[in-house]
Amino acid sequence: MQRDDAFLRAWRDNAARLLDTGDEGGDARPPQRYRTLWISDLHLGTPGCQAHALLDFLKHTESDTLFLVGDIIDGWQLKRHWYWPQAHNDVIQKLLRKARKGTRVVFVPGNHDEFARKYLHHNFGGIDVAEEWIHETADGRKLWVMHGDLFDGVIQCAKWLAYVGDSLYEFTLKLNRHLNSLRARMGLPYWSLSKYLKGKVKRAVSYVGDFEAAVAREAHKRGVQGVVCGHIHHAEMREIDGILYCNDGDWVESLTALAEHADGRLEIIDWAQRMRAGLPQQAASQGA
Repeated sequence: MQRDDAFLRAWRDNAARLLDTGDEGGDARPPQRYRTLWISDLHLGTPGCQAHALLDFLKHTESDTLFLVGDIIDGWQLKRHWYWPQAHNDVIQKLLRKARKGTRVVFVPGNHDEFARKYLHHNFGGIDVAEEWIHETADGRKLWVMHGDLFDGVIQCAKWLAYVGDSLYEFTLKLNRHLNSLRARMGLPYWSLSKYLKGKVKRAVSYVGDFEAAVAREAHKRGVQGVVCGHIHHAEMREIDGILYCNDGDWVESLTALAEHADGRLEIIDWAQRMRAGLPQQAASQGA
């Protein structure tokens, strides 16, 4: 059996086992409640995944609906080299536990976990697998939810080039881990080298802008008021030609999520900032 199918079988086994498992111990920090949360690009199965920060986020937030907007599991990396520490398994168990306790969890696969697209309209341990989704906010806006790789010409037209880029990206993340290990010993906070480099390279900045504009155009054609995606590891919320473009970022570099409050207001949550503060205070991010 291929590893992809073996992983999904393990997912089901985890779900069954959790039916007889209690929740994790208490914590002095109460969870924050949201109407909806979106997270993407966790890249479980890679050393770059910030699993402990992600677990902290999942433990201290609750929502009626949780969208997993693609690249949750990095099938590309797992096929090259199997890497699955306990913290990554803990993330899967936490997601399954949320579904068991009443959170509606919707998984929209991306390009790195495209194997899950074989299981669209199926349910694994209470988690629905969908190609895309239309979410209606509390204030009546319709948001198109999808991963975003369909708007990446490299992914669609030259997948071999995407694999090369992925390998170089992993090298940068490896270097980033060593750098942050040194920073931690010096008492300095987490800092993303790859995020810094992408912000300085003109072609990368241009690519992000082109991607955002293309996604917004398609959202306009579909007659929705906004779009939520991931894929490019760049958290953003802004209006593009009348369309609210939202990217929930990632859990490799930026440690961000998109949240909807009870009144329909949206904000980008910077969890790295909250962890530095030591408590889940309200993020100083923009709202829409």
